[in-house]
Amino acid sequence: MTAESFLMNGDDTHLLNKECVIKPQSKFKVLMLSDHPLGPSGVGVQARFLIEGLVATGRWSFRCLGGVVNHSNYQTTVVNPDFIIKPVDGFGHRDMVRSILATEKPDAVFLFTDPSQFVWIWEMRDEIRQVCPIVYWHVWDNDPYPKFNQPWYDGTDLINCISYKTYEILKTHHPNKTNYIPHAFPKKIYYPMTSEQIDSARKQFFGTKADWFQVLWVNRNAARKMPADLLFGWKTFLDGLEKKHGNRNAMLIMHTDPADPEGPNLLAVSEELGINENVLFSIEKLKFEQMNLIHNMTDTCINIAKNEGFGLSTMISMMAGKPIVALCTGGLTRQVVDYRDGTEHGSAIKPIKRALVGSQLVPYIFEDFCSEDQIADALMKVYEMTPEKKIEMKQKVLDYCDHEFAYEKMISAWDQSMYKVIADFKSSIP
Repeated sequence: MTAESFLMNGDDTHLLNKECVIKPQSKFKVLMLSDHPLGPSGVGVQARFLIEGLVATGRWSFRCLGGVVNHSNYQTTVVNPDFIIKPVDGFGHRDMVRSILATEKPDAVFLFTDPSQFVWIWEMRDEIRQVCPIVYWHVWDNDPYPKFNQPWYDGTDLINCISYKTYEILKTHHPNKTNYIPHAFPKKIYYPMTSEQIDSARKQFFGTKADWFQVLWVNRNAARKMPADLLFGWKTFLDGLEKKHGNRNAMLIMHTDPADPEGPNLLAVSEELGINENVLFSIEKLKFEQMNLIHNMTDTCINIAKNEGFGLSTMISMMAGKPIVALCTGGLTRQVVDYRDGTEHGSAIKPIKRALVGSQLVPYIFEDFCSEDQIADALMKVYEMTPEKKIEMKQKVLDYCDHEFAYEKMISAWDQSMYKVIADFKSSIP
């Protein structure tokens, strides 16, 4: 797949970088459809790091149709000769994919985001499979097995599951093409800072509240993330803190837009609950180094979403050496609970209720819920950790990330599994 032909597809010839045209023919060519890999979404960020890691092996070359974000322009971005992104509306369309298949003849079509976005791709799977296999980095939030997705799973040659929960749900139905490959970040992006750096940053950002208990929540302000319920649980925690320890010295930092139309008005909620002085909203888009700082400055990160495919924010806090508080649902369970011995990486909240919900698109799926008292108790458990326990927990979560969410392991697993599916596909051609 030459940079020249990809750039020319869609009237981008004026952007052609002639130095990018010649590439070794031994590299596998992948057409990826995902959120824009340079965009801020979790999918976009993970797409970027996966591509960078695979390109660094010298075996892979990517051409991406980057969707979702509101593009300021539609010019093709050449990150490097093996990482080129064409901004598109949605995730592209049939004629665009047909044209790329015909001119570029990729070795694989790689899908990465919610399956509802790719129905049109699976509907043309017979056309695509005339050229190459379809691979998918997939997450499904909760059980039971979604039989309504069966046509899409049948139309996919490789399903790599982001969460172990997804892997459990799919592996018995598609054992020969399903693997578990969770998200991961390079250690140079998220890492523990020194105690001196953290103390200095806390004094700079929190001032007289530098010694307070600082809790981080990083999510979109959307209904399924349960932000208002978190604020209710936060009030319950503050009331308990005052009763038990004689103070309300705790701050909840919510990195979100409190006025997002997808969720409740969080400013109004915190005012109604009387906790304005104990809630701080962070609304600016932050760079990786700034996000690493905020994860290091806070004492714990919490996620109580009623369904959560993976949960990047809690994993990032673990990479910074922090205990986490999480509801045992979806991909969060494998983070907050060490599956090897059942110990917790902070405080695990067991669902108090499960609700079977659905829509016309997703007929049935379970949602998990916790109570405000459970939230308060889980936060109190972390608050009352001794300095010795915090040091022990820091090493525990760092070791677990090395075992379960290692970036090098993610790259190697994708390299091997995608190589195998391409080799099997080519060997099956008469």
